[in-house]
Amino acid sequence: MKQTSTTGAQEKAPAVADRTTYQSQIDSLRAREKQHKKAGDAIAAARRRLPMVEVEGSISLIAERGKVTLLDAFEGRRMLIAYYFMWHHGHSAADQCEGCALYTTQVREVSFLQSRDITYATFCQGPSEASMCYRKFMGWELPWYSVQGKSLETLLAGRRANTMYLICYLRQGSKVFETYWTTGRGVEVMGNNYSLMDLTVYGRQEWWEDSPDGWPHPWSDDDENNPYRMDGRPIVQWPRARAGYSDDLGT
Repeated sequence: MKQTSTTGAQEKAPAVADRTTYQSQIDSLRAREKQHKKAGDAIAAARRRLPMVEVEGSISLIAERGKVTLLDAFEGRRMLIAYYFMWHHGHSAADQCEGCALYTTQVREVSFLQSRDITYATFCQGPSEASMCYRKFMGWELPWYSVQGKSLETLLAGRRANTMYLICYLRQGSKVFETYWTTGRGVEVMGNNYSLMDLTVYGRQEWWEDSPDGWPHPWSDDDENNPYRMDGRPIVQWPRARAGYSDDLGT
């Protein structure tokens, strides 16, 4: 993977101010940040008051150990968060979804979720053998299930297949209910990279951001400057490839 620098000598930067002026503007922004956080709390409160819809708990999933059910994926806990991983059938590891790879890589430590009676799992929308090879290549150890065909169609209930989703479920005895779902930028909650980038002076450096004139935006929506890819494969795959792990999916 090439080492890149997006900061050049001619790029613009914020105006220089004394400490007092700087702190005054930070304080002003902090008030807005607190309002934003409270608004987020209010949205979360509304989310907890949504109705829920029953889902068939016996829906079939394929785990590493073989066929299981949606109910099994809870691992005995009351709640389940499932990330629906996109899959490009018949393609190599380098051609799999770069966004899904980024978000999945960032979910590593789930003991705190489990302390709140929540299980986290990946529901890959691809064949079990190839997707399990991909999981091994990436070094992911969290629960992983292959969900395809009628099972996927039933779980998505009219939503488009092979799209990234976060879907939340509640178990009451042997009954399962869907309580919330999101897609697109909603799945950014899975990681901290974007949140950390948003704190920096140049942000995400992507084409859509509202930044001052002259701020760097090297990442665009074209193939050459894809913000998730570098040198022909998803950026988060490169540490594994450099370490010598096989990306052979057996296809």
